[in-house]
Amino acid sequence: MKIPVVPLRGIVAIPGTAFHFDVERPRSVAAVEAALAGDKRLFVAAQKDPAVDEPGADDISAVGTVVHIRQKIPMGSTTRVICAARSRAESTGYDMEGEYITAEVVLAPLSHDGAMADPAAREAMRRILEEDLENYVRENRTIKPETARQVMDRGGSLPEILRDLCGVLQLPWSARQHLLEAQSEDELFRRVTDLLRLETEIHHIKNEIQSEVKKSIDKNQKEYVLREQMKIIHEELGDTDVEEEADEFAQKIADMAAPDSVKEKLNKEVKLLRSLGPGNQEANVHRMYLETVLELPWGVYTEENPDVAHAREILDRDHDGLDDVKERVLEHLAVRRLTDGKNAAILCLAGPPGTGKTSVARSIAEALGRKYVRVCLGGVRDEAEIRGHRKTYLGSMPGRIAEALRQAGSMNPLMLLDEIDKLGNDYKGDPSSALLEVLDGEQNMHFRDHYLEVPLDLSAVMFVATANVLDTVPRPLLDRMEVIEIAGYSSPEKLRIAKNHLVPKQRKVCGLTEEQFGLTDEAILALISGYTREAGVRNLERRIGELCRKKARAMMEGQEMPAVIGAGDLEGLLGPAKHRVHPADKDDEVGLVHGLAWTQVGGETLEIEVSLMEGSGKLQLTGKLGEVMKESAQIALSYVRSVAADYGISAEFFDKHDIHVHVPEGAVPKDGPSAGISIATAILSAVSGKKVRADLAMTGEVTLRGRVLPIGGLKEKLLAAREAGIGEVLLPSENEPDARELADEVTSGLTLTYVGNMSEVAQAALR
Repeated sequence: MKIPVVPLRGIVAIPGTAFHFDVERPRSVAAVEAALAGDKRLFVAAQKDPAVDEPGADDISAVGTVVHIRQKIPMGSTTRVICAARSRAESTGYDMEGEYITAEVVLAPLSHDGAMADPAAREAMRRILEEDLENYVRENRTIKPETARQVMDRGGSLPEILRDLCGVLQLPWSARQHLLEAQSEDELFRRVTDLLRLETEIHHIKNEIQSEVKKSIDKNQKEYVLREQMKIIHEELGDTDVEEEADEFAQKIADMAAPDSVKEKLNKEVKLLRSLGPGNQEANVHRMYLETVLELPWGVYTEENPDVAHAREILDRDHDGLDDVKERVLEHLAVRRLTDGKNAAILCLAGPPGTGKTSVARSIAEALGRKYVRVCLGGVRDEAEIRGHRKTYLGSMPGRIAEALRQAGSMNPLMLLDEIDKLGNDYKGDPSSALLEVLDGEQNMHFRDHYLEVPLDLSAVMFVATANVLDTVPRPLLDRMEVIEIAGYSSPEKLRIAKNHLVPKQRKVCGLTEEQFGLTDEAILALISGYTREAGVRNLERRIGELCRKKARAMMEGQEMPAVIGAGDLEGLLGPAKHRVHPADKDDEVGLVHGLAWTQVGGETLEIEVSLMEGSGKLQLTGKLGEVMKESAQIALSYVRSVAADYGISAEFFDKHDIHVHVPEGAVPKDGPSAGISIATAILSAVSGKKVRADLAMTGEVTLRGRVLPIGGLKEKLLAAREAGIGEVLLPSENEPDARELADEVTSGLTLTYVGNMSEVAQAALR
């Protein structure tokens, strides 16, 4: 007969039993549906390899079972099929074509030939089977003797008894398939008895192993009882290595230059280690603890170079520009020298990415002759990352501060706390609170790491922190640090850095000589303006490195490439420029003002547009503005309405017109109060009809009374104005001292006009 087939994974149906299986594969589901549509008969056979997802004819066992489907239960993405196994059968061939698998199946019940036909032989086989089953149950303690006895007392033919045993015995699917493939009752009997005896032997060996393990555990407990005879027990157990290891630890503790309290704690750990056997897991915990604490550089200090002039040479050698930063650093080092480093402030270098904060810290370490070690705090959210985990926890370890000391090999390194502004906190604690103790000179001489459990003196460590922005640094932590702000570089500064540092460095990295690779000044300036947009020089270095690699490849492939790259060669090597500076409009317009903004990648010019429409006095703001900038627009409108009469504008004008303020590049988020006077000027121009000077840019916060408040990011904003071709910049009067401190290369070509209120802004900007 030809009936549908379902290949089963890890399931073998024994005739005469009820069972269920789940189907999910489309062909198997279709086979079940076809059987239900017919006489509900189905042929199930085990896959030879359950891992095969789409079995072929050779992957399905030939011997299986004809079953009768009783019920189908949908279960989400799968379907459960409840069946009654009827007859043992064999497939003469599988047909893999069609929606589901079919097979020509021949019923193949067990033959009764052989010894099973003799009643005396059947009784002998039954008794043999009963003895083997008793032995199996005796060794396999997971099966109750009553369960096996019920099977034998139930009676029935030997095949029925063997069938019931298959339901009781805990057999893998491969063993059940082996029993199903028996051709006769005699063969089935032999296979069952062989399987019982094999499983009995396996469980016997398993029980012996467990017994040996129990004896070993009892032996370990005996060690605690016989402490007075410790050495004799160690000799009996062959544990002399533990004694040698403990003696080695004790000698290292005696030689280390640590406080007596630390030595006392470690000696207790050694004493405890002696009392534990080598196989004890607790012994491994104490051993790792001792190794970790002993690896710390107790009493190891590097000699500090007190020469401030030497420090200046190192800073000048490694960094162009940054004069203000260098002065602050040298002042800090001079104070440390005069006070022997006591209560010295913690430096925090704050500035945009790529401006040399990490490089400055490394140069300070070299100038002082201290070891340099970096602790990255970006993304740290767990207090245990700073203080460590208690050693009783699985996988515990010291915190990052203690680990950094171990890496430095000195108790007075320069430790860089990198990205301190990116610390997080969650339910596991606040790591910034743990850092308060680390950075407090009154507390850090007794810093306690949870893993070490002994005080750690951090008073000799020189801490330097870096941050991109200070807004996200917790205020108590910021109060413990002296902030040194590193502003972005101007184009002339970037040119010098590229010529003196970046080009030689990348040339060396790529194995090129000065004769083989070079860049003209025009090419470097073109890279700065067209291919990078940043306050620092990190991307500029990447572009220079890319050009060096192209040169190296051209040399290896025998291709022509100029030794000195000019500005005209860049497009062919790097593609079109990625960034373009939009020059300021040449014509004066109504309602269009050039504002100045600060971003993490430098300054930018903002075109603020205002348009009027007949309406009901609504203010519409677009351009992905932040909450602070939206409030600045509301303040600007309120100020303009308060002075409208001075410009001949009636009060009814605002009730009959809607005002739309837009800042282009709407996909870029914008926020901050420094665009206040720009928005107010644009609105005033739009409602009064007066044009705004096209060669003018401005920045400043505005109040309801029209006062102009100071702003930050002055250097970056002025650089952006220069690049855009702006001739005059309106600045708040309170920023005049800040502007005087800027280098001439920042302010040259710009006319700086200082304003204190909006009337002065309007007088300078409107025509």
